[in-house]
Amino acid sequence: MARFGVFVATVAFLLSCVQSSSTTPVHQVLEMLSEMKSKGERAMGVEKKTMATYTQWVDDRSTELGFEIKTASSDVEELSAFLDKTQSTIDGLESELGKLDANIAQLEGDQKTATAQRESETNEFVTAQQDYSESVDALAAAIQVLKAQNYDRPQAEMMLQKMAIKTRGMRRVLAAFIEETGKRQPGAPEVAAYESQTGGVIEVLENLLVKFKDELKSVEEAEANAAHAYDMEMLHTGNLIKQLTADHEEKGVRKGELLGELAQAKGQLTTTKADLAEDKKMLMDTQTTFEMKKKTFESNQAIRAAELEAIAKAIDIISASDVAASYETHVKLVQVSKKPVAPHGVLLLQEGSETSAARMAARHEAASLLRNRAASLSSKLLAAVAEDVLANPFAKVITMIEELLAKLKEEAAAEADHKKWCDSELKANKLKREKHTTAVDTLAAEVEKLGSQIQTMAEELATLAKEQAALAAAMAEATADRQKEKAANEATIKDAVAAQQALKKALEILHEFYSSVAEPSLVQTKKQVPEMAAYKGMGGSSKGVIGMLEVIESDFSRLETDTRASEDQAASEYNKFMKDSKAAKETKHKREVQLKLDKDQTEFDQGQVKKDLESAQRKLDAANKYYDELKPACLEVHVSYEERVARREEEIAALRQAYEILDKKGKGA
Repeated sequence: MARFGVFVATVAFLLSCVQSSSTTPVHQVLEMLSEMKSKGERAMGVEKKTMATYTQWVDDRSTELGFEIKTASSDVEELSAFLDKTQSTIDGLESELGKLDANIAQLEGDQKTATAQRESETNEFVTAQQDYSESVDALAAAIQVLKAQNYDRPQAEMMLQKMAIKTRGMRRVLAAFIEETGKRQPGAPEVAAYESQTGGVIEVLENLLVKFKDELKSVEEAEANAAHAYDMEMLHTGNLIKQLTADHEEKGVRKGELLGELAQAKGQLTTTKADLAEDKKMLMDTQTTFEMKKKTFESNQAIRAAELEAIAKAIDIISASDVAASYETHVKLVQVSKKPVAPHGVLLLQEGSETSAARMAARHEAASLLRNRAASLSSKLLAAVAEDVLANPFAKVITMIEELLAKLKEEAAAEADHKKWCDSELKANKLKREKHTTAVDTLAAEVEKLGSQIQTMAEELATLAKEQAALAAAMAEATADRQKEKAANEATIKDAVAAQQALKKALEILHEFYSSVAEPSLVQTKKQVPEMAAYKGMGGSSKGVIGMLEVIESDFSRLETDTRASEDQAASEYNKFMKDSKAAKETKHKREVQLKLDKDQTEFDQGQVKKDLESAQRKLDAANKYYDELKPACLEVHVSYEERVARREEEIAALRQAYEILDKKGKGA
C-alpha cells in the first residue's frame, strides 16, 4: 500500500506536468504509464534472461571446477603416496649404501692387513732363505776342502771354526756340527786314516748338508704355499670389493634418480595443491557470488512484479470512465489560475530550453570528436558510441560512456591477464614439446639403431646357418669321396700285392726251370758247319719272359708304393680338412648361439625402448594437442596484443575527452 501511495503521488505529479499540453492530461498519463509498463516488462524479461544465462554459466563453471578439484585431489593423493614410497625407497637405499661402504672398508682393511702380514712373512722368508742358502754353500765348500785335504778331526774342527769366522753361513753349520757331534757316545774310538781321520766329520757335514737342503726346500715350499694362499685371498677379496662397488654404484645411481624424481614430484605436489586451493576458492567465490546475485535477482523480480501490478491497477483506475470522462467534463484547463503558475512555468521552460540547447551542443561536439577518432582508428566501437550520443538522452549518454570506460578498462585488465596466462602456458607447452620431441627423436633413433643391429644379427645368423650347412655338406661329401677313394686304393693295393705274389711265384718257377736247363754251350768250331747251340729257353734275353715279368713285378711294386703314399696323403688331407671343418663349424655354432642370445637381448631392449617411445609420443601428442587448443585463444589473432592495447587506450582517451566535453558543458549549462 505504501508503494501504491507513492505511485499515486507520482501519477499526480505527472498530471501536473502535462496540464499545459494540448492533449488531455489523462491520456498523456495513460500513455506514460503504458510506456512504463512495457519498459518494466522488457527489463524484467531481460533480467530473467540474463539470470538464466548467468545460472547456466555458474552450473557449467561449478561442474568444471568440480572436475578439476576432483582430479587435483586425486593427483595430490597419488603424488603424496609416490613421495612416501620414494622416500622410503631412498631411505632403504641409504641404509644399504651405508652397509656396502662398511663392508667395502672392512674388506679393504682386511686386504691391507693381509698385505702387511704377507710382506712380513716374505721378509722372514728372504732372511731364512739367505741363511739356509749360505749355510748350504758353506757346507758344500767345507766338504770339498775336507775331501781334498788329509785333516784329522781337530784340524777339521779348527778349519770349520776359521770358516765360521770368515763366512756368515758357516756359523749355523758350526753350531749344528757341534750339536750333532755332541750327541755321539763319549769314548768312541777315533779314526786316524784319510777315511778314518776325516770320514766322520765329512759324514756329519754331508748329513747336515742334506738336512739344510731339506729345510731350505721346506721353507721355500711354505713360502710358495703362503704366497699362493695370499694371491687367492687377494683375488677373492678383490672380486668381492668389485662386486660390492658395482652394487654401490648402481644403488647410488638409483638413489640419484629417485632424488630427482622426488624433487620433481614435490614441485608438482606444491603446484597441484596451489591449483587445488585456487580452484576451491574460485568455486566458493563463484557460488557465493551466485547466491548473492540470486537473492538480488529474486528481490528485483518481486519488486518489478509489484511495480507492474501497481501500474496495471493505476491504468485500470485512470482509464475508467468515472476518472477520464469526469476530468474531461468538469476540469477546464483554461480556468486554471495563471498568475502564480505562469511565471514559474515560463521560467522552467526558459531554463529547460537553455539547458537542452547547451547539452545538445555538447552532444554534437562529443559525437563529432568520437566520429573523427573512430575514422582515424577504424573503431566500430567509437562510431557506435557517436551514434548513441546523438540518439539517446543526455543523462543516458553520460552513463553509457562511463559504463563503456569501465568496460574497456575491465577488458584491458582481462586481456592483460589472458596475455600473461597465454605467455606462461605457451612457454611451458613449448618446453614440454621440445623435451618430448627430443625424447621421441632420441628413442626413435635408438629403436632404429637397435633394429639395424637386429637386422645385421639376423643376416649374420642366416649367413652362419648357410656356412654351417655348407660345411656339413662339404664334410659329408668329403667323407663319401674319402670312403670311395680309400676303397679304391685298398683294392688297388690288394691287387698289386696279389699280383706281386703271383709274379714272384712265376719267376721262381721260371728261374728254377731255366737254371735246370742251363749247360755249357756246344759250339762247332768248324766254320763250314753252322753254329747250333742247345736251346735253353728265352730266359737269357732281356726281352724274354723273365725280363718282362720282372718289369711287370716292378710296376706292381711301384703301383703299391704309389697307391699307399697316395692313400696316406689323401687320408692326411682328409683328416686335416675334417679337423679344420669341425673347428670352423664349432666356432660358427658358438658364434651362432651367442649371436642368438645377443639378438634376443637386443630385441628385448628394443621392445623396452619402443614402450618408452610410445609413452614419450603420447606425451608429445598431448602437448601438441594442448598447443592446438591454445592457438585459437593465444596465437590466431589478426591484431597483435600491443596494437590492441594501444587502440584500446586511444579509444579510452577518446571516450574520456567526450565524457569531459559532455560533463563540462552539461554542468556549465
